Amino acid sequence: MVSGIYQKIRELWKKPKKTMKEDFRKKLIDLRRENRFERIEKPTRIDRARSLGYKAKKGFVIVRVRIGRGGRKRPLYGRKGRKPSKTGISDFTPKKSLQWIAEERVQKKYPNLEVLGSYEVARDGRHKWFEVIMVDPNEPSIKKDKNLKWISSEKNRRRVERGLTHSGKKSRNLGD
Repeated sequence: MVSGIYQKIRELWKKPKKTMKEDFRKKLIDLRRENRFERIEKPTRIDRARSLGYKAKKGFVIVRVRIGRGGRKRPLYGRKGRKPSKTGISDFTPKKSLQWIAEERVQKKYPNLEVLGSYEVARDGRHKWFEVIMVDPNEPSIKKDKNLKWISSEKNRRRVERGLTHSGKKSRNLGD
């Protein structure tokens, strides 16, 4: 069986540090210099974007988002003196996946767009980068598209906040 171009791209992205070693290192350096939310022209992983429903047409927006890895520390206000070991300061991990949190933050940043899906682009010790595919539900070309007009209906607004994207369903243990 002959493998297509998307299959070859998918194979490269399975282990990017081995297959694209020098390019990936330069990409990480560039990613660290970017802002938290970076609107980009084309998806970095075209195979994954297409499988999530991306089309190169008007109404689609790709946003790369950076999110911090690891748990958080609970702030202690007005505490003086010693710290009892059981006060519960560290090791607070979120119940949601980082991907779902990234989608929610992008939705808050771009309230007029709807999240279609997202995928991981890179990670290092401190951050993870995701590319979020967003759709403008008021765009006429989206309303005319028979496969995408469902996102224009009122009942599909704010999908990410209700956990209806792929990463939200996965975090809520609803299959896939």
